[in-house]
Amino acid sequence: MTYDSETDALYLRFSSAPIVESEEVRPGLVLDFDSEGHIVAIELLDAKTQVPPDALASNAAQ
Repeated sequence: MTYDSETDALYLRFSSAPIVESEEVRPGLVLDFDSEGHIVAIELLDAKTQVPPDALASNAAQ
């Protein structure tokens, strides 16, 4: 899990499989899929409004 404070985005990657499609399933929540339709990553936009601040601070991207 990484947090980018410049874009206020939290990113969780579950697999190294190439991402072939992304879908915003609700405002600010993007799912990334591999060629078999499996979820390989989740991106949470406007993360500061959706998760506890301490979760972001400990996962800030360097």
